[in-house]
Amino acid sequence: MGYKIAVVGATGNVGREMLNILAERQFPVDEIAALASRRSLGTEVSFGDATLKTRDLEQFDFSGWDIALFAIGSDATKEYAPKAAKAGCVVIDNSSLYRYDPDVPLIVPEVNPDAITGHSKKNIIANPNCSTAQMVVALKPLHDRARIKRVVVSTYQSVSGSGKEAIDELWNQTKGMYVPGQEVAPNVYPKQIAFNVIPHIDVFLEDGSTKEEWKMVAETKKIVDPSIKVTATCVRVPVFVGHSEAINIEFEEFLDEDEARDILREAPGIMVVDKREPGGYITPVECVGDFATYISRIRQDSTIENGINLWCVSDNLRKGAALNAVQIAELLGQRVLKKG
Repeated sequence: MGYKIAVVGATGNVGREMLNILAERQFPVDEIAALASRRSLGTEVSFGDATLKTRDLEQFDFSGWDIALFAIGSDATKEYAPKAAKAGCVVIDNSSLYRYDPDVPLIVPEVNPDAITGHSKKNIIANPNCSTAQMVVALKPLHDRARIKRVVVSTYQSVSGSGKEAIDELWNQTKGMYVPGQEVAPNVYPKQIAFNVIPHIDVFLEDGSTKEEWKMVAETKKIVDPSIKVTATCVRVPVFVGHSEAINIEFEEFLDEDEARDILREAPGIMVVDKREPGGYITPVECVGDFATYISRIRQDSTIENGINLWCVSDNLRKGAALNAVQIAELLGQRVLKKG
């Protein structure tokens, strides 16, 4: 006996990826519904070898459905997630709406699986921000060994994190650079993204940080340990898919780079590719379509007493969004619902 699964926002980048990953991982599905807004009604999406026609989210009755994977914006989630949860369907939400709600667990299964028991308060589980998800997978096993005091992270985030329109903007701007008369002005982003980097993701806050940077701070504290100090600089780069992060970690205890490498090699969800030679590291292009979070460039930071530097790369549409949501569904099935 399997599960009745609804994917909400099935025509978007993340929703389509959720359907792909459910099929790839052979999630025990008895019935699946692809839900979207009325303007996308009837659009066909793939689920393994099958083709699904989208159904109207507004008219959908979640009664009798086990899990709903939400991949829509916060405004729509605010309307429909409580309805699904009230109908007895567990919501796994990819928006930022519930991440900081103390009654909603924020989960990365490799990091804090025991938090799954807290879902019953609202029948909702939050999926973290894409840039946070891959970072905490790397931080947790190192924190367990040597206790992390402070993290300094700079991100190099792909345009797919902003949706299909941003992917199109990068593509069209890049082409336009070479074809006179076909130049494309910035629309999704405040400045040109082709052949450029933009140190601005989400809105600016009063202290000068952006909301994306604040999310990394708040979510790391909630998922891993509230005592960890985090400072982040988040940058959009002209890459289609795959987020990269340069992470500097300060520990309470000394941790040798070789031991750190061994710990990460054994940690769930991580692949270490770290040869000190040209090409002995992973770049975003190579991580696309993979489940793993890749770690490279592991080395001692000699400027502080107990410091390690590393390079972290992951497919943001997978581990940063759809994969993590499906892994939460798997965890929910194993520990709570126990079907299939």
